[in-house]
Amino acid sequence: MVEEESIRVVHCGGSELNFRRVVFSADSKYIFCVSGDFIKVYSTVTEECVHILHGHRNLVTGIQLNPNNHLQLYSCSFDGTIKLWDYLDGILIKTFIVGHKLHSLFSLAQAEDSIFAIINEEESDVFQLVSVKLPKSPSQEVVAKELSFVLDYINQSPKCIAFGNQGEYVAAVRDFYLSVYFFKKKTTSRFTLSSSKNKKQSKNEFTCVACHPKEDCIASGHMDGKIRLWRNFSDEKKYMYTCLHWHHDMVMDLAFSVTGTSLLSGGRECVLVEWRDATEKNKEFLPRLGATIEHISVSPAGDLFCTSHSDNKITVIHRNLDASAIIQGLVKDRRIFTGLIIDPKTKALVLNGKPGHLQFYCLQRDKQLYNLDIIQQEYINDDDLIQIELTKAAFGCFGKWLATVEERQEKETELELQMKLWAFHKKTQGFVLNTKITMPHDDHITALCFSNAEKAEKPVTLVTASKDGHFKVWILSDDSDIYKKAISWTCDFVGSYHKYQATNCCFSEDGSLLAVSFEEIVTIWDSETWELKCTFCQRAGKIRHLCFGRLTCSKYLLGATEGGILCCWNLLTCALEWSAKLNVRVMEADPNSENIAAVSRSSVGSDLFIFKPSEPRPLYIQKNISREEVQWGVFVPRDVPESFTSEAYQWLNRSQFYFLTKSQSLLTFSTKSPEEKLTPTSKQLLAEESLPTTPFYFILGKHRQQQDEKVKETFNNELVQLPLTENIPAINELLHTPAHVLPSASFLCSMFVNSLLLSTETKSAEEVHNDIDMEEEKESDESDEEIHITKQVEDTKITDLEEDVLHQLSKSEEKELRKFRRVDYSWIAAL
Repeated sequence: MVEEESIRVVHCGGSELNFRRVVFSADSKYIFCVSGDFIKVYSTVTEECVHILHGHRNLVTGIQLNPNNHLQLYSCSFDGTIKLWDYLDGILIKTFIVGHKLHSLFSLAQAEDSIFAIINEEESDVFQLVSVKLPKSPSQEVVAKELSFVLDYINQSPKCIAFGNQGEYVAAVRDFYLSVYFFKKKTTSRFTLSSSKNKKQSKNEFTCVACHPKEDCIASGHMDGKIRLWRNFSDEKKYMYTCLHWHHDMVMDLAFSVTGTSLLSGGRECVLVEWRDATEKNKEFLPRLGATIEHISVSPAGDLFCTSHSDNKITVIHRNLDASAIIQGLVKDRRIFTGLIIDPKTKALVLNGKPGHLQFYCLQRDKQLYNLDIIQQEYINDDDLIQIELTKAAFGCFGKWLATVEERQEKETELELQMKLWAFHKKTQGFVLNTKITMPHDDHITALCFSNAEKAEKPVTLVTASKDGHFKVWILSDDSDIYKKAISWTCDFVGSYHKYQATNCCFSEDGSLLAVSFEEIVTIWDSETWELKCTFCQRAGKIRHLCFGRLTCSKYLLGATEGGILCCWNLLTCALEWSAKLNVRVMEADPNSENIAAVSRSSVGSDLFIFKPSEPRPLYIQKNISREEVQWGVFVPRDVPESFTSEAYQWLNRSQFYFLTKSQSLLTFSTKSPEEKLTPTSKQLLAEESLPTTPFYFILGKHRQQQDEKVKETFNNELVQLPLTENIPAINELLHTPAHVLPSASFLCSMFVNSLLLSTETKSAEEVHNDIDMEEEKESDESDEEIHITKQVEDTKITDLEEDVLHQLSKSEEKELRKFRRVDYSWIAAL
């Protein structure tokens, strides 16, 4: 039974991978990126997540390799701690408690016992660069209170801080100011650019900075798209800079190569520019990266680059400017119009992705599966341009069909509207455009839904509702092709009710009834004849949500109004069953049970109510699940049901409820976060299982499988069976725990081997006890008795084991075996 306190709201993935610069491992095999409260370790070859480092209690704001040990990683967080990790084993080594809110982290090989961080004092807009001395202590948690001030009035972004020339100086930019601090001289030089706009209306404001690794050279990016290379900055009067200009918009990030021969820059053009020898004539491009480049990283070996993009994507790039790997997270669009949808085939979460696309996102692996280009037009990144928006999407016929709606309106009288129907193609395992309908309605489409009832005689049906006062029924039918192989969608029926705007529509579970809301009135239609059966009117505002009950509650219809009233109608009696005052913003039905989830908005935050339509009493109430407004929600069926025994939490057994907030944070209810369910050992095993099969595996793997089958057959045929060691957690931990943590092998070997010894006898415990007593009294006759007992056992063996040859033991061997029998092995039962 799960305790009530263990149910909590957790982040279920979809965190920003582009929040900070990516960090490479020393051998370029792994990349590290912050992801909410965690640090994710990805393979640069397989693109798979190898480890998830969790231990911080707040947002992780910076990561850096330990310059003294390249197998270790530093991280800092808003929780005021700096943690040291062994990223290969996923183990937390040490925690340094600083006490201040840490915004970023920097490490230098020259500073052996110190690390640099950005903190802020009481004033929220004043940030400082400080040096934190990390005390040496054997304890796992150490207080690090010794801070040394370096620079004041700096930007909190780590892109505005850079260390150069092997740690001789640090450069910081903010607004129109460049500050350079020299560690040996302990002096600071400051440079200022003009803050007035020039004739081309461009701005000189700093956006990022990078320092040459071996020379006194600083590269700064600006709002006007220019890159300035600063030299002789040790003297405030004799300094000079040169300009490089290719970007038409602000420079988002800069990075020098390891040798310093190349400078990398990126911006909103989605192009990575390599300036070789820091000259404007000698530059190379990697275009069409898909989204704005926000961060650029270079591996310590210099063989790989990495770019982080605004669509929550990480691109690994070879030195010759060829993209080698793409790690795509949950795309955070400007607005989520489609809501949260579940693909019936892949169980993926489907919602708006990058402009004009639907993204299919795997919730279990926290990874995007693929993008579906709906609009099929080149996207132009221009804020003044009115784009085509993907507004609606719905799956039908258990994932065989997908309906999408796209809109573009430049003026009130100029509405461009298209509805597309996509068919699932089995060979390509993707969706193919089947029908495109231009202007299916005269006004905006407010809702669309499929009838998913399994009726062979009835065609697949789609219903759309619009502000033009009509709802239309679309059916799948044979086209005019004489071979009857071409199918398309046609309009079969058009319905309306007193010229009111149609706002919502939904089918009953069996598909026999269609409910369409016309502002404050709900209409019920027969799906066979499309006749109006009855109407429900609730004068409490327009209907915001409509939902049929499921399973035993299929006779109920739920409706939530803008006036803050939740109504439940009985379709058998055509009367109002009950109503409650609740300002419902999200209402979703569980496909695997009768439960309904309703999220309401209060002055404090958002509240969750779980109930069944048959009774107004909620099964579960969770106050303040989020301080933000919850915009969308969805139930996701579980692959493996949970086992909650408490009546209040049984609604989590078959399905899991996910919801999306206004800031596009994806949250869910769980006992533990997905990362906490994995121990370091199991995470390592999962990483090993995810590795690709090799020719060596096909040789050794098949041989090992054959051996396992033989061992299983032998165990099944034997009279005495012991539990397999692979099912004992302690032995699994023994075999996979790092060697430096275990006791010596000589200490463990004898105990472990002795525990695996089996007796060839099958006598009861009393007989064994009597034999031992007799052995103590008469040692001279022990060997003869044992040989006699062994012969009796051989006669009682099963015929299946007659082929096995028993080894005859000598008297000395039998004495040694009797000694092992007296050893107490009861400690094994405690494992």
